[in-house]
Amino acid sequence: MRKIALDVGDVRIGIATSDIMGIIASGYETYVRKGGEADYEYIAAFCKTHDADEVVVGLPVNMDGTEGPRAELTRAFAEELESYLGGIPVKFQDERLTTVQAERMLIQGGVRRDKRKKVIDKVAATLILQAYLDSRR
Repeated sequence: MRKIALDVGDVRIGIATSDIMGIIASGYETYVRKGGEADYEYIAAFCKTHDADEVVVGLPVNMDGTEGPRAELTRAFAEELESYLGGIPVKFQDERLTTVQAERMLIQGGVRRDKRKKVIDKVAATLILQAYLDSRR
């Protein structure tokens, strides 16, 4: 069984998967949101296809540790998603600075600005999932 991580944004959702042993996170794709039920159904189908046993959602916590409006939207998304997952539990992982870290990694890797926009959410999801997997060991 695999862990799936989501970096939920207004326009895109970065998706990452773990290996079967739950040790290594890999970016999978950047899903462009269509809105409403279509998003939940897509992710639920993805989780079933990839034999997910847990979904980890990046929680955008403020630098002082408090939760703001963005965290509330993410929690609401996760709560609705859970009703589509057929019993697959949803967990949260602090995602502070993952997008900044992903941006730096892509710049260091020589990825052009127009290409970075297409993959940054997937890279951020990978960082979220790897942090989650590391915390479980």
